[in-house]
Formats: sequence, C-alpha cells, structure tokens
Amino acid sequence: MEILGLSSNHSQSGSFTLVMGEVEGVRRLPIVIGMFEAQAIAIEIEKIIPNRPMTHDLFKSFSDSFQFEIEKIVISEMREGVFYAQIHSKNTNALAEIDSRPSDAIAIAVRFGAPIFCTEKVLSEAGIEFTEEDKQETAKKTSKSVTGKGVPPKENSLKDFSLDKLNTLLDKAIVDEDYEKAARIRDEINKRN
Repeated sequence: MEILGLSSNHSQSGSFTLVMGEVEGVRRLPIVIGMFEAQAIAIEIEKIIPNRPMTHDLFKSFSDSFQFEIEKIVISEMREGVFYAQIHSKNTNALAEIDSRPSDAIAIAVRFGAPIFCTEKVLSEAGIEFTEEDKQETAKKTSKSVTGKGVPPKENSLKDFSLDKLNTLLDKAIVDEDYEKAARIRDEINKRN
C-alpha cells in the first residue's frame, strides 16, 4: 500500500482521513485517524524536522539504539469499523509482531521507510475500487464548477436511503474522490449486509 492523501474529516471534528492505495491496484482504503497521528505522518512525509522529537521519532531513536528494524506494517483486521495493525520488527536475536493502531504504525513506517501491507480480507471489506474511468470522470468534473449539487448527505440521513441508492451514492463519491463520504456510505451498506 502507499499513502495517497491526507485530508481533514468534515464529519468528525479534529480527525483526518488517510487514504491508502494499492500499489499497482485500483482499491483505496480510507482510514479515519486522529489529529496528532495525521500531523506525525505529514511532518515525516514533508521532511519537516521538529524542535523536539515527537513520539514516533522517539520510537525510531529507541529502535535504532537497540538495533531493531521495522520489516513491515500490516493492516491486519477490521472489526466493527475499527482497523487493527501490526508492526513487524526484528533484530539479530528476535522477531516480534507488535499490535498497533494503523495510524501509529503508518507514522512509524514512514520514518523507517518500511513497506505497508493490508490483508485481502480488510481490502475486500473496506476498500473502495477506483477504476481508470473514475479517474477520467474526476478529471472532467474538477474542471467544472459545481454549485449546490453533489452536496453529501449527512451521515445520519444515510439510513433513509435504499440499498440501490446507497450504491449509486458510493459510485458517485468514488468518482468525486470523496473518500470520507465513500467510507461512510460503505459502512452503512456493510451494516445492512
């Protein structure tokens, strides 16, 4: 997986949506994360050096001091809409899998240059497919101004839509690259299945 984007989440104050994408694939995985984890990821991606080490920088310094390497990060599970991850680390004597929130694991992965993986089960449950046609459609729409149309339904109003309408809204959200909205719609569809 690769990090495709990070944006503020309009439905949950103080949170952000981290969009992961399949390398050489078409699925996107939107994950809602906290403000501090979003900041930690953004700082490392932008190569900004803070005055004092942040928690994830401290973890890297600690690991370097004890000659631990981070082999990979795996987004391993999703239960009741909550994602779980594992940090796979090693040194000359031991291998360890450490339970982690995906946001922390990804913040650590960017510091170590470690690859990020996601299980097929999680991608099939929570991933959103994004095709070449969707990309072309998005390019067309971004060149046009939209006024009043395409306003996302409020999260609590999604329950009022039929399953067919939700699937239509999901397709539109994907075309519009509105991954927050797509994730909310996907969750509502999953509640009904």
